Amino acid sequence: MTDHTQTLDEGTPRDIPGNTKKKRRGPPLSVAAWKQFVSVAKPYWLGDERKRAWLLLALLIVLMLVETKLAVMLNDQAGELTSALAGKDRNRFWGAVQACLIVLAFAVPIYAFYYYMRDLFANKWRRWLTRRFLDGYVGGRKYYELGSNQEIDNPDQRICEDVNTFTGRSVHFMLIFLGSLMQLVAFSAVLWSISHVLVAVLVGYALLGTIIALVVFGNPLIHLNFWQLRREADFRFSLIRLRENAESIAFYGGEAQERAHIDSKFNKVIHNFSRLIKKQRALNLFQRTFSQLTLVLPFVILADAVLSGELEVGRAVQAAGAFTAVLAAVGVIVDNFESLSRFVAGIGRLQTLSMHVMPEPPAGNPCDTQARITRIPGDHLALESLTLCPPQSDRVLIKDLTLSLKPGDALLINGDSGCGKSSLLRAIAGLWHKGSGVIHHPPREDFFFLPQQPYLQPGTLRSQLIYPSTRTSLSDAQLTDILEQVHLPYLAGRVGGLDAVLDWEKLLSIGEQQRLAFGRVLVHEPAIVILDEATSALDSANESSLYKRLRDKGTTLVSVAHRAGVLRHHTHVLWLTGDGGWEVHAAADYQFDVPVPARSGAQEAQPVPQSRASVLVG
Repeated sequence: MTDHTQTLDEGTPRDIPGNTKKKRRGPPLSVAAWKQFVSVAKPYWLGDERKRAWLLLALLIVLMLVETKLAVMLNDQAGELTSALAGKDRNRFWGAVQACLIVLAFAVPIYAFYYYMRDLFANKWRRWLTRRFLDGYVGGRKYYELGSNQEIDNPDQRICEDVNTFTGRSVHFMLIFLGSLMQLVAFSAVLWSISHVLVAVLVGYALLGTIIALVVFGNPLIHLNFWQLRREADFRFSLIRLRENAESIAFYGGEAQERAHIDSKFNKVIHNFSRLIKKQRALNLFQRTFSQLTLVLPFVILADAVLSGELEVGRAVQAAGAFTAVLAAVGVIVDNFESLSRFVAGIGRLQTLSMHVMPEPPAGNPCDTQARITRIPGDHLALESLTLCPPQSDRVLIKDLTLSLKPGDALLINGDSGCGKSSLLRAIAGLWHKGSGVIHHPPREDFFFLPQQPYLQPGTLRSQLIYPSTRTSLSDAQLTDILEQVHLPYLAGRVGGLDAVLDWEKLLSIGEQQRLAFGRVLVHEPAIVILDEATSALDSANESSLYKRLRDKGTTLVSVAHRAGVLRHHTHVLWLTGDGGWEVHAAADYQFDVPVPARSGAQEAQPVPQSRASVLVG
């Protein structure tokens, strides 16, 4: 059994290209790839920075024109130098040397400034495009939704590395193609004036090389590069996962299994890269042959004219230089095919992320794959005919739930594991949207969510306490008093004050982290607090004290908890019966130890006397 598992992990990966009939492919080097490129690039050229973008591009084009003109002049002077040496003409030789030095005096600084402006342009584009992706990824909470989307692997790598590659390579290839066009026009005139035959041979040679490169090496290289990007990201993520869960793994003693998992990811990297370098070996052989023949080809064609005296040696050298320049311009795809294939593979990854980070708002029927819950701003929290389904699934967790919470109410959500308690909180928070119905909600700043595992960011103790805000009007004395109210009076003194920076996740126990999270509630004083087993690591005395403090402030509570001790801090209980069913009970009549008998087809709420609570049930 062990050997069989090892074979699956470390043998030929089943989802590596070439091993299955159905597999995800990168975009081919075709019109489809061009459309993907345009969809990612167009917003920058038509957006708020379009004037700067077009101005920088225009400047780069001017620099390229000047550089091309200077290159033609240097090629002409190289021919002059050769002819002067062959004719033993001293004055002509030194005149050509002087002209070369004058051209170089302009060419060198323009060359350096051109590459500086190219990199500056790519850097500005990267900054704009990264911010655009981050606006959708973080600002639109897509970082949460993409966690359950199997189509989008490693969005962090796509935003960090793929955006950088996209902008840098886009500018690089755009300028290469524009420069090649200028070079083609400039040197073709020189070449045509020397030999028409050489031009005809050049065109045929370049076309043949480009066709061979596209047909033989095109899609296979793009496909392998697409998968290499994904394999590298998966391998890196497995190492990050090991670091982030170090304590749990160490307690379990799970090093062997983690190492096997990391090895399986690394083996896929190596296996795919082995196939990639074999394909690149063949491409390198073709590219070298294609380029090296140009050292001989123009001289073979012009040899008779030079040997017969019809053409100067310098003119032959000038023609060879022009031939090489024009061939480089026409054969730009062949010369850059390896990096072009990696670039096209990355375009597909960015375009896919763009579709999910900034999608069109979907619409549809309840529990259809396109259906969404409607969210409407209101004065208080209310659910109207809410039907909830998990992402990527059509299972109905809750069906036609209707209730309304007035200020000061406290609702406890209870039920068997997996019935949808935390899922309902996610829907209220706006994290899950699949289903139907309406959620009426106060402004986001009136809400505060306390998860079971608090998030502690890198930073000071002060930043932990005021999170998610970045600044507060509360004084240090007030913040210290809040720490005392959540039963952490010693914390600031123990760590060195509110400005101490430590690894809080490792320093604080889970119970201390949960109390610190309650401190955040006291800092922000929200109208509604939603707690997802937020006191699971606290003893009964601490739990009761913190709940009482919130109730005394008149805060509206929505809790998920499994301990009977929290029941007295709530007015009503929403019991999820499973398979979409639900019931509402007065907290005074509910018992944790005695399950409420399920009624056949129960989805209607049990009526609750309005004198006991303001939870309105439809």
